[in-house]
Amino acid sequence: MERNLFIALLSVMMVLISCDGKRGNNGGTGNGGGNTEPDLPDTNTELTDTEMRVSGTWKAGSEINLDRHLVIPEGESLTIEQGTKIIVSTAGVGVNHTPIEIIVKGNLYVYGSAEHPVLFSVEESERTESNIFAGLWGGIVAAESCSEMVIDNAIIEYTGGQVIEGSPAATAGIYTAGDDAYPHITTTNINGKYVITNSILRYGWSDGIYLMGGSAIISNNTFAANGYDGAEAVNIKAGVKVDIAQNIMFSPNTNGLKLSSSGQSETRGQAVVNAYNNVIINAGWRRDGEKGGCIYVEKNCLANVVYNLMVNCKFRAMTPNYNNPNSPDAGFDDKSVIDYNMYVSGTQKSSIVYPEESNVGYAYEGYNYNHKSYNPNIDVNSVIVTQDNLIDPQFVNFDINAVSLTDYVYNSSWDFHLKEGSPALNVNQISITPSFINGIEINEKIYQSPELKPYYGALGTK
Repeated sequence: MERNLFIALLSVMMVLISCDGKRGNNGGTGNGGGNTEPDLPDTNTELTDTEMRVSGTWKAGSEINLDRHLVIPEGESLTIEQGTKIIVSTAGVGVNHTPIEIIVKGNLYVYGSAEHPVLFSVEESERTESNIFAGLWGGIVAAESCSEMVIDNAIIEYTGGQVIEGSPAATAGIYTAGDDAYPHITTTNINGKYVITNSILRYGWSDGIYLMGGSAIISNNTFAANGYDGAEAVNIKAGVKVDIAQNIMFSPNTNGLKLSSSGQSETRGQAVVNAYNNVIINAGWRRDGEKGGCIYVEKNCLANVVYNLMVNCKFRAMTPNYNNPNSPDAGFDDKSVIDYNMYVSGTQKSSIVYPEESNVGYAYEGYNYNHKSYNPNIDVNSVIVTQDNLIDPQFVNFDINAVSLTDYVYNSSWDFHLKEGSPALNVNQISITPSFINGIEINEKIYQSPELKPYYGALGTK
């Protein structure tokens, strides 16, 4: 016990060594003030055998080696500045090797930059293709007491550890031990405010973002390889109002967007979603069996889904039980607008086909399949290719005919801007008003949802 505590204290002290070799004070050691070096952690830290409870600021360029659950206590906050690296141990916590979580009971402010993003990852030697779906740690879980969180210019990867007995998220009743795996990011507070922007959420067993409450903006992010045997890039439940815009979603296991008001009650309101100007690529092909495959709207969710560009997805937008709308137990809110989107397909065939189900092997087949969840009143004005009328959106650098439908490793050289003359620049006009076009205030800063742009997809021309 004493030896373990000594090792834990030593690891925290190592956090205080900056890239230039300087040392700084850590409030958790009981030293109090003293060193004001601008590039060093400035935190209050309390250690137990299983938790590191931290508030304050991790200064730019810090490196944090996390060998236990990180807790931001209720009523306090942690600010993480640009270039900070949080390296999570894959050994887990305790004799059961419980996957390490970051539990936000207070508030979390992650302020990276394009040049120096904040990194949440594992040791570099473990960042391998074989570990993409290994679920090496537990992700970021914002508890009901978390009132606000910003994640701006961060990379979050290799999450999706299994929730087991003793996992903090299981103890809190957020997830079920033995049934769930951790998304990259989870929210639960219906009164919370959350912004996830300019970030990369890649390589995990479960969802990229799972919102069970709050007002949120999800914009200008890249999602890649979210979900091993199910899961989505973004998964929405009741109690959420969110704008989802200008994101790239590559190879989500099932859907880019699963939009549901499941869990709606007198205290947990209807899910309200505006999803526009996103690109979804290769959705649905890796799932074991068929469910969704692009965009899935159900259980009384009120959703405006427009100007999205679907590339080589398995199916079109679905609204299951659409003949029984406006029910938290059945179909979507029929005031939703799911239309004015573009569905394009390459010529390659999937290596995974289910003859006993749809037998769909090409994206254009799935778009034109007679699916029971295709609502005849949605996508009426959308562009939907056929085998005889394939359309290339003319990305600056992404060949829609070359990338395998089941690939999930993201290539950072891809560029989803549109070339001049792209057919995706010619949209049928519609207007929606994002919920947070006037902004959400978090930590004395206003974050605004992007305006609806008059093209299909996320980026337009350069």
